[in-house]
Amino acid sequence: MMTAEQLKNSILQMALQGKLVPQDYTDEPAQKLLKRIREKKNTLINNKVVPKDKKMAEVSEDEQLFDIPENWVWTRIGELFQHNTGKALNGANKEGIILPYITTSNLHWNRFELDNLKEMPFTKAEMDKCTAVKGDLLVCEGGDYGRAAIWNYDFDIRIQNHVHKLRAYEKLCTEYFYYVFNFLKSTGQIKGKGIAIQGLSSGALHNLPVPLPPLREQYRIVEKIHEVLPEWNKYEAASTKLNTLNASFPEMMKKSILQEAVQGKLVPQDPNDEPASVLLKKIAEEKKRLIKEGKIKKQKPLPEITDDEIPFEIPEGWEWVRLGNILRLLTDGTHKTPHYVPSGVPFISVKDMSTGQVSFSNTKYITEEEARELNTRCNPEKGDILLSKVGTTGIPATVETDRLFSLFVSVALLKFNSNLIHPDYLKYMICSPVVQKQCAENTRGVGNKNWVMRDIANTVVPIPPYEEQARIVRELERILPQFIVLERSMRKR
Repeated sequence: MMTAEQLKNSILQMALQGKLVPQDYTDEPAQKLLKRIREKKNTLINNKVVPKDKKMAEVSEDEQLFDIPENWVWTRIGELFQHNTGKALNGANKEGIILPYITTSNLHWNRFELDNLKEMPFTKAEMDKCTAVKGDLLVCEGGDYGRAAIWNYDFDIRIQNHVHKLRAYEKLCTEYFYYVFNFLKSTGQIKGKGIAIQGLSSGALHNLPVPLPPLREQYRIVEKIHEVLPEWNKYEAASTKLNTLNASFPEMMKKSILQEAVQGKLVPQDPNDEPASVLLKKIAEEKKRLIKEGKIKKQKPLPEITDDEIPFEIPEGWEWVRLGNILRLLTDGTHKTPHYVPSGVPFISVKDMSTGQVSFSNTKYITEEEARELNTRCNPEKGDILLSKVGTTGIPATVETDRLFSLFVSVALLKFNSNLIHPDYLKYMICSPVVQKQCAENTRGVGNKNWVMRDIANTVVPIPPYEEQARIVRELERILPQFIVLERSMRKR
């Protein structure tokens, strides 16, 4: 499928090849137009209105991008336009009147952004050289070099040294040459020079080969482009929408599948499964025992789930429950910045697990003594789930190592009985829309936003029988890798 950019370039190439509108052989040939332009240029040079430049070579066959009609001619920008860049701002150049000016940041394709104009002093001579008037074609020398727009305002403006001002020696359709620059830039024909910062030098601009049609045909070409541009804009909008949809499709499908999973629609229910209500009683009894044994602290009861909090119906044998009620322990890392050392025990913050995996490759370190002290309250162990609660919130990561490490406050720690709650079901459930929606709604603050522990504990989640949790995990592990492959293939397009 042709992209919007390819379609635009195809239209412009037809225009510059003389194929967009029919030739009218009653038009004055471009050769006569060019001769008249050269005569006008020589007069201006002789009168010292413009500086004399070196004689330019004819455009060779190797430089001609394509064939053009007989009454057209290949020429160079320097033959058609008097051009120069603007003033460079420096500490030693402070004479003159303070006036606003534009630079490449103000100059965009076919438009200008004038909300935040900068100012600098201009002498009379600098104003004569650096002032753009209505109808001038301005082209970026630096930045996105070759980017162009016509100054169509009723007031004049000064230009900075990274902007070229092009003013035709003789009457031309300047908008035609705007489209010339658009085509040459889009197709890679305008190549900047430089290593640290590339740019379109005055010499390169001066010698840039361009196709020159008869004057009246220039206007007909622009008129036809105006006719087809609305259709191209529609195509671009549709193409952009399609590309966005294609790019987001794997992620959308993944979310849809996870939603199906937590609604009980991904795998069939088995009436022989022990219902989730029994599973929740076992979790509650285990927590009572651990509290009695002094292994965990008694928590304040979480509120009952109201009908308004239940987003959808679940199968018989499932239960709605608050996340905190299915966990042995829900806590977060230390709220105080520890004493860092060059090496030692990894100290994990949200940046070390926000990819969905715990990474030890770029962590900070604390002493083992401090880690042991911190871990008396929050001790991550193999099989636990970490949950990002600051910044990019709601990302789970399974602890897959016996290695000693400690947590910062930006990470929550979820401990649970893996014989009652399947670890991978818990992780997939956290990633599902039903939890992510609650996470988004309850993440608060400015800057580094926070999903506070109370709201994490109060998150409403659907729990199936344990056997069905396992079946859901097996089905997800069969399906989801296919979407990873699909996502990678779409990124390569």
